[in-house]
Amino acid sequence: MSPSKTPAEILDIGGAEVRISNPDKVVFPEPGLTKLDVVRYYLAVADGALRGAGGRPMVLKRFPKGIDAEPFFQKRVPENHPEFIDTATLHYSSGTSAEETVIRDAAGLAWVVNLGCLDLNPHPVRAEDLDHPDELRVDLDPMPGVDWSQIVDTAYVAQEVLDDVGLVGWAKTSGSRGLHILVRIAPRWSYRDVRLAAETLAREVENRAPGLATARWWKEERGESVFVDFNQNAKDRTVASAYSVRSRPDARVSTPLTWDEVRSARPEQFTVLSVPQRFAEKGDPHAGIDDTAGSLEGLLALAAQLGPAEKAPRSGDGSGRRVSTMPLIEVARTKTKPEALAAFDEWKAQHAELVSALHPADVLVDGMRGSSSLWYRVRVNLQHIPDDQRPPQEDLIANYDPWAGKEWPGRPSA
Repeated sequence: MSPSKTPAEILDIGGAEVRISNPDKVVFPEPGLTKLDVVRYYLAVADGALRGAGGRPMVLKRFPKGIDAEPFFQKRVPENHPEFIDTATLHYSSGTSAEETVIRDAAGLAWVVNLGCLDLNPHPVRAEDLDHPDELRVDLDPMPGVDWSQIVDTAYVAQEVLDDVGLVGWAKTSGSRGLHILVRIAPRWSYRDVRLAAETLAREVENRAPGLATARWWKEERGESVFVDFNQNAKDRTVASAYSVRSRPDARVSTPLTWDEVRSARPEQFTVLSVPQRFAEKGDPHAGIDDTAGSLEGLLALAAQLGPAEKAPRSGDGSGRRVSTMPLIEVARTKTKPEALAAFDEWKAQHAELVSALHPADVLVDGMRGSSSLWYRVRVNLQHIPDDQRPPQEDLIANYDPWAGKEWPGRPSA
């Protein structure tokens, strides 16, 4: 971080004045990128970024303390937003609602970056029709131990399935370890139908590539495979959109690709420093995405053929809670990921004789959504430990409660 705040800079963007506070604040220490550098990056790729996020209500994911601290999620648009920021009121299944931010131009991009946003997290609906998604989203999420080639192979299987049902998939790097596939659809179906269609796509990918890909929702059941994450299509979910800057030390960018590039591309190639030149020279590989809106009828027909997905068994105590088919123990619940990793290191020291038998995918460190920020849960799958050597569930090494002090109807139990 910069040792002291620098004077604000006023940018004229398309006739709108956008105030950038503390423009010299270092956001990415490794490449030395400042807040103003990130703003200029978004202005350089504005057409592509707005193709992915423009006109859609978005959750503001803010990093006020930099990329090394946990962000917080802000659904409601700030009260003193400028006139060039639109809004849309979303109603959630919990019964709550939020007037969310809608950006439509480059000035809006600069404004959200000034708030501390790095990636853009729009909902899969347009502000003009909040009940009917126009985008189906698939996140190819690799489990630990899975390399890039396996992700790529899964992507091509997904493309094949989409082609068979008359849909067009558009690939991009996630900006982290995986790939996203976006599918424009006619805004005719409900969230429930879109999620079912995405789940059906995931199941068919698994059917065609067993062992390579999985549609298993429960993490401990996936093994070392690529999870075709269909639940990103639930009503309350958002995904980092095209050209989003991710909070990785190298300022990595979620970058659209042509299908010819998917095999040879690597996520680390695409950063705030490299993508503007690529955009200027090659344009946006997703430039035609809005012209390919298709029908879900093929996937929904396939859903009927496949029948209902297998459900996990439920507890017999009347709680309705799912019972895992795997021998899981919980190690810790923490506020931050470094604390979670430290707790797991402590567990390993206590059970050193077991560590060599664990597979990479047996260690489950999950970012869990709290009321406004992430918290972390650490579990260990003991499936590869002989029955007579498995430790029992012990007291948690750390037991952070993200709901402490918060009360509302239906509050999650601690």
